[in-house]
Amino acid sequence: MRKALDALYGTALFGACLSMMLIAALVTVQVLGRIVDRVAVLLGFGRYGFAIPSITEIGGFLFVASAFLAIPAALRAAGHVRVTLLVGFLGPVADKVLTAFVILVALGLAVFAAWAVGAQTLASYDRGSLSYGLVPISLWIPQFVMTAGIVILAVALLDELVTLLRGGDPAFRQAERARGAGEGAH
Repeated sequence: MRKALDALYGTALFGACLSMMLIAALVTVQVLGRIVDRVAVLLGFGRYGFAIPSITEIGGFLFVASAFLAIPAALRAAGHVRVTLLVGFLGPVADKVLTAFVILVALGLAVFAAWAVGAQTLASYDRGSLSYGLVPISLWIPQFVMTAGIVILAVALLDELVTLLRGGDPAFRQAERARGAGEGAH
């Protein structure tokens, strides 16, 4: 099960990285097109007029994909900001109880968000909602990626909670300890 979960988190992170690479590639192509236009004008030729239609909208969708797909890996790598001032004053048992409570609340919020965004995704699919750009994009596609990212986050939170309740250290604690942060770790 551990290998499957790690593969799920890794696949989501790969999707996030791929989305960022696609943004960089689109922007690079757009900039090179503008450079070619300027050089052509300087040499006395007409403008080529190269432009990627709806690049801003597509870039926005890819950015949302990269953000939502990276959240589970960021959680497990202790990439989120955690306020650990109170935890430093608690003993190991109270620390564990408080950590479990916070993970449980986060899990509840993630499940609710997955349900809400998932419902919106289905509604967009049923209505055939399209983006407003020059290139009409079915809105359910980026919304589905958002939903997938939130669902994977909920799985990661459940994974962390189960690990904690079984007496182990959640992955974010292990990452903190490996970095030497040690906040909240007793």
